[in-house]
Amino acid sequence: MRLFLLTLLCHIMASVFPQDQPQRPTSYNYQRGMEALEKENTTEALEYFNKEIKDNPKNGYAFTWIALIRHSQEEYGRALTAANLALQNLPKKDVEFLATAHNVRAEVHLSLQDTIHAMNDYALSIKANPTDDNAYEERAQIYYEQAKYDLADADYNQLIKLDQGGVMGYMGIGRNRNAQQLWDEAIRQFDHVTKLHPTYSYAFAFRAESHLGKKDWDKATDDITTALKIDGNSKAFYLMQQLDDAPFTQLKAKLQIQAAKETNEAKWPYYNGTIHESRKCYQQAINFYEEAVRRDNSLTFLERIAECYWEDYQYENCMQTIENGLNMDPENLSLLTKKANTLYEMGQSKEAIAQWDSILAKYPDHAFGYYRRGWFKENSRDIDGAINDMSLSITLNPKQVYAYISRADMYKLQGNDELAKEDYEKVIALENESKNYDNIQFAYKELGNDHKAIEMMDSIIAREPADMGNYHNAACLYARMGRKTDALQYLEKALSMGFKRFAHISNDDDLDVLRDMQEFKTLIQKYGDRAKEQSPHTKTPNRQPGMDKTVEVPFTKGSDNGLCNVKCTINGLPLYFIFDTGASDVSLSQIEATFMMKNDYLSKNDVIGNTYFYDATGNVNVGTVINLKKVDFAGLELSNVKASVVQNQKAPLLLGQSVLGRLGKIEIDNSKHVLRITDKLY
Repeated sequence: MRLFLLTLLCHIMASVFPQDQPQRPTSYNYQRGMEALEKENTTEALEYFNKEIKDNPKNGYAFTWIALIRHSQEEYGRALTAANLALQNLPKKDVEFLATAHNVRAEVHLSLQDTIHAMNDYALSIKANPTDDNAYEERAQIYYEQAKYDLADADYNQLIKLDQGGVMGYMGIGRNRNAQQLWDEAIRQFDHVTKLHPTYSYAFAFRAESHLGKKDWDKATDDITTALKIDGNSKAFYLMQQLDDAPFTQLKAKLQIQAAKETNEAKWPYYNGTIHESRKCYQQAINFYEEAVRRDNSLTFLERIAECYWEDYQYENCMQTIENGLNMDPENLSLLTKKANTLYEMGQSKEAIAQWDSILAKYPDHAFGYYRRGWFKENSRDIDGAINDMSLSITLNPKQVYAYISRADMYKLQGNDELAKEDYEKVIALENESKNYDNIQFAYKELGNDHKAIEMMDSIIAREPADMGNYHNAACLYARMGRKTDALQYLEKALSMGFKRFAHISNDDDLDVLRDMQEFKTLIQKYGDRAKEQSPHTKTPNRQPGMDKTVEVPFTKGSDNGLCNVKCTINGLPLYFIFDTGASDVSLSQIEATFMMKNDYLSKNDVIGNTYFYDATGNVNVGTVINLKKVDFAGLELSNVKASVVQNQKAPLLLGQSVLGRLGKIEIDNSKHVLRITDKLY
């Protein structure tokens, strides 16, 4: 919406008008509102435009901008009212603004899912101003979504007539041809765009889709790689995760080649990790993500590593990676929630609940968080606590199906059958509405319709037969029905497929009816032992070969600032750094960086990006980001550490999180004046 607002604003302000065009407002409040819009301060702009309306209640221009701002704030009723008033009060000769007002009202109608009125407004916009490219483009998008490709083509051809050097007309026609599986015709359109604008990444991404349709894997993977190289194109990122075996193999190789060519770029191993993770090749994905971390110690990469360990049931490694990430960013919500869930899977339910307590104290609007804590409480037999949390979750998100099914089960345990019945019926209604079936079988069972429950469970398994979690859910369903033999068979199916959530199995009250059975105990023993044998040895994530050890690094404290100064060798050059847990990177002043360049401790190849590293006098440019090939910190060797060069020649050398985040546990012993570091992570 912000992009739409700015596009319209620029379009209006850049327009050239005939001399007989009505004079647009020059009043103080209107001009201040326009200035605020240019600065993207919509709150301030709205205040000024409302003041303008108070003074000049028939200012259709102000109403136009109010409508657009209200729409951006999702206040659709106010937006529609303002748009109507704009169209009533705008001068009929100002075709540019009339078209803009119709476009804004069309956007409001689309947000209200009223396509008919939206299309009418786009037609009126075009009638008012036949050169309004925005209306053609938006209307063509609707035709595309309705599979009316001929009508969409007509609008895209009109865009081409208005601007032959633009891309949207050709891109739209090409996308239509892709939708019709007319691959060669689509390719011709995208070829033209790549000639017009060689760095327009979407042309390569959509052309990759065309080549995939033709099963031309080589050209498809070339285009995906090019689109990723230009700007990490989102469509290319999506396509690369959907590849069959043959194009996957080719893309993997091309990403590795790019990684070898651009040794400082972390994105190439990251992309390779992503495509492996999408295929559930978790250990291979971890290896690539670890290489990305070595190039750039980014939290994004650590989060992916943690997720892969989680999906691979390597909970101890997952937890170690999470802690590593939290050392870099203690407030990272994604890692904090992953920690809570990992604690539960490690059998530490109380600690998991305490972790959620801490999270929800900071984020009291976290709807899913209340559900998750309530679910942990449910499996810890805290019925009242579970009901309270599920109710909070539902209050914040009335469509949280998982909270309804859990609360219904808790109500039933309490004997509140009417309340339970209402929640079970709500589950059925919500999942039938969304067509996403995950809990409906349990609701039918508890409402007394076992036949329908089994029918839905069978359909869920048929929909995703490779999902081992579905077989675990089937075991739970049959256990609830008292059909123990069937429950054991489905549980064994899940375990045989690799289901390893043994802590959850031990807590899951659905399976309580099986626990005294020898067959259940034998099954858990068998697959529990097998999981231990097959599981890779727990290792500290991202570790270089070598034994864990604890080292002590002496430090001195500055007399003026009390900060810790430590010795650190960079590419063989000994330097003294300030130990700064608040800094994100290693930071060098111009003096040190220039000295290192002139004395061969750094080279041009160590520069990240396209910035020239030094000027004609041999000085390092301001803001340069460099790669330090080797950092030796008290015998702990790190490779490929990102560092920043700052302008101030007197700036201190800072040892930040791009190093500290890759070490283990760090303790400051002020009595001995040493930093004590346990565990070598790289």
